[in-house]
Amino acid sequence: MIRLLTYLLALVFFASGGAKLAALPFELEAFARWGYPLWFMYLTGALEVAGALGLLIPRLSALAAACLGLLMIGAVATHALHAEWPMLALASTIMLLAGWRGWVGRAQIASLFVTRPGQAGAP
Repeated sequence: MIRLLTYLLALVFFASGGAKLAALPFELEAFARWGYPLWFMYLTGALEVAGALGLLIPRLSALAAACLGLLMIGAVATHALHAEWPMLALASTIMLLAGWRGWVGRAQIASLFVTRPGQAGAP
């Protein structure tokens, strides 16, 4: 189930980030409607695509999911501030799923920051 969720999240973030990087009209209109600058759309798209790639790397998938969950806080806040209720529900669901994936893999995340004897940088 974790693997399926991870692939589903990767698909969602590849699609969403790709739409922003391709400057599709609906993304341009949305960011203009929200009052966000164009560079912010491209930054968000790049972070989403990078996160989607991270989801596909087993060692990084939990960290990528946690970071994407945090990134989605901005989407949730934006949709709430602009009373976009269906999109708020969708963004909240994606945020919770990504956060849950990160939480389930918290031991994997912790292992990324632990130096073991014999590794570079270890005493």
